[in-house]
Amino acid sequence: MSVPPIGLLAGSGEFPLVFARKARDVGRSVVTVALSGEASEELRGLSKQFYWTGLARMGRMIRCFRASGCEEIIMAGKVRKHNYLHKPWKLLTLWPDLRTIRWWYSHNRSDNKDDTLLLGLIRVFEKEGLRVGSALELCPELLARSGVLTRSVPGEAGWLDISFGWGLAREMGRLDVGQSVVVKDRAVLAVEAIEGTDAAIARAGTLCRSGGFTVVKVAKPNQDMRFDVPTVGKTTIENLHRAGGRILAIEAGKTIILNESETVAAAEKLGICIVALNDKEIRVQGSNS
Repeated sequence: MSVPPIGLLAGSGEFPLVFARKARDVGRSVVTVALSGEASEELRGLSKQFYWTGLARMGRMIRCFRASGCEEIIMAGKVRKHNYLHKPWKLLTLWPDLRTIRWWYSHNRSDNKDDTLLLGLIRVFEKEGLRVGSALELCPELLARSGVLTRSVPGEAGWLDISFGWGLAREMGRLDVGQSVVVKDRAVLAVEAIEGTDAAIARAGTLCRSGGFTVVKVAKPNQDMRFDVPTVGKTTIENLHRAGGRILAIEAGKTIILNESETVAAAEKLGICIVALNDKEIRVQGSNS
């Protein structure tokens, strides 16, 4: 029996490309529905079938996946929500189809947080017989392993800032505000919200001209691994260096590191420390501080 292709709903960034390459390497064909203005054209060459769609064209997404024989779909990549939700004349910009309009005005939505919107989208797909899985089922090696991943290690002040920022980042995740906080000397410089981690790092750099700050990025307490999994990569390191940061602390086993060898090599070159921890290790570290 032939194996059905995997559907890929692709946003921006490197993650959709990494997933599509891994699927190809293990012999799984991919049908990509790529979000216009977000996804990379490079995905076309990695896909059995490839379609562009607008962000608010849920009916088209479903038709493309079903017509291509998909039974399971994966969501990978970022959507820069601030480019859509709060623009003037956003309905004209998004140009939603009838399926999206019906969903938007009929489902029980108390807010427009990421989890609320994405879980609503998943329910629509599942009603159409499209199971939504996690990309990490195919790519578990992307998750950060525990430990200090670079030769440089945090000093005493760095560990204090990591411990201080960890609980704050966890609480921001619980509230579905963002996944990252930026701290120095146990004071908060920036909290990630709709703008994303890179913009929060850049803002911290303008507020802390002396540099040397720490970025703490963790998963939500009940992280759904099908979407919005914390992700870092070489670009994160370069942005951190440009802004003057020195430490990136991430959650082991819950954070994706894209192209880990390149990311760690960039950190080594730029003098950035990367450390991956879990809650238990943070508690131990805090008691030793």
